[in-house]
Amino acid sequence: MIYKHRGQLREEKHCVKLLRAMDSEQSPLNIYFIPFLAPGHLIPLCNIATLFAARGHRVTVITTPSYAQILRKSSPSLLLHVVDFPAQEAGFPGGVQLMSAANDDESAGKFYRDSMLLRVPITSFLEQHPPDCVIADFIHSWVHDVASNLRIARLAFNGFPLFTVAAMESVISNPALVSNAGPVVIFDLPHRITLCSRPPKGVTTFLERLLKTEMKSDGLIVNSFVELDGEEYIQHYQKCKAHKAWHLGPAFLAAKVGEERGEKSVVSEEECVSWLNSKQAKSVVYVSFGSVCRFPDKQLFEMACGLEEAAHNFIWVVPEKKGKENESEEEKAKWLPKGFEERNAEKGLIIRGWAPQLVILAHNAIGAFLTHCGWNSTLEAATAGVPMLTWPVLGDQFYNERLVTEVRGVAVEVGATEWRETGYGEREKLVTRDCIEKAVRRVMDGGDEAEEMRRRAKELSDKAKEAVGDGGSSHNNLTALIAHLTHLRDTR
Repeated sequence: MIYKHRGQLREEKHCVKLLRAMDSEQSPLNIYFIPFLAPGHLIPLCNIATLFAARGHRVTVITTPSYAQILRKSSPSLLLHVVDFPAQEAGFPGGVQLMSAANDDESAGKFYRDSMLLRVPITSFLEQHPPDCVIADFIHSWVHDVASNLRIARLAFNGFPLFTVAAMESVISNPALVSNAGPVVIFDLPHRITLCSRPPKGVTTFLERLLKTEMKSDGLIVNSFVELDGEEYIQHYQKCKAHKAWHLGPAFLAAKVGEERGEKSVVSEEECVSWLNSKQAKSVVYVSFGSVCRFPDKQLFEMACGLEEAAHNFIWVVPEKKGKENESEEEKAKWLPKGFEERNAEKGLIIRGWAPQLVILAHNAIGAFLTHCGWNSTLEAATAGVPMLTWPVLGDQFYNERLVTEVRGVAVEVGATEWRETGYGEREKLVTRDCIEKAVRRVMDGGDEAEEMRRRAKELSDKAKEAVGDGGSSHNNLTALIAHLTHLRDTR
């Protein structure tokens, strides 16, 4: 905890008032947002765009036709510039414009490569209509050169908490950590962090290139809040990198909980709420692994067995298998034990496809969230005050797991140790039904550890909501960032 002298607090409050006054007197900023076309990247960046629009600034999201339709309904305050996604070149049927449409390594790779073709039409738009600032997903690393040539301020967004960025940088800067087998211990962070295994070389190389370009930006937008990342990690990052990070989250609180955020839910909010209303408080385990992670049938089978043996209510979101909307009993038997749905008709709800996650997590019946630790899901659980069961698969997820388990103490591990380069394909290691059952019972069956975890989770939830409120850390950061961008505009 950081204690401040009363004089220092008065000075900070005076600075915030001054920045607000400056913001109200200046003409609105003209800001372009360029998200990457995957739900986990696109949704939070559009929520951040809504924050700027709510302050009266001119905000344009550059996106593709299908997502533009969603934004017109859910975020009418945002202006849209639509560019066509080369779906045919990527081998996807017409109209498919989100990475969640990929269902294997090959199609995911093609989607990423062909999404880079958007550089040409977006660059042309920036040249013809230059904004005051562009805020782009760091996967679009080419934006840096374009913005620099046009003398446009550029902010980067990667969708990670600052803790994870700091940990990634530590691993990248110490090659020995990457090459050694077994658990990886990171010593140069404010906490001693132990990763269960080393990141794949391909993942580290890819991230190193993107983070290197990100550091050349005018700052980093972070969809988190100071109290979750921790002042110690903010200071560590700024000291080691001399790069400013602006915590503006949880940005989804700027959007209405019930608005359409990604793909259309396969069950209505009313159905979910009605089912949850029939359950006791803190009695339901919510299971979801986001829009990218896919498990083989044999792992889904173990998951089903573990959930059934834990003997708690559950909502289980299973990504729909492309081309198998009408699943036969024979196909279903590959990933569900015989009679599973009948035995758990009252206890369990299986959702095949997209689900209204914010609505589910906000319900009082939810007692734990079994998650892949994608940052959006992790942040949403922390904001809802729901303890987590962590099952990371790839990318930033193993780092995010350490933040909520080792640092914040609001989660327990299921026992996943296989770090994948993508979310698809077979795994060498299964997480067994016994591990799943044990983790579920550890949180759901009560006891001192579980109660302490719930207390900490509730405390984080309160701080998340305070952060975006008037005078909160994220609210003040947005005010300061707007003043900073206004200064950059007026001095360039």
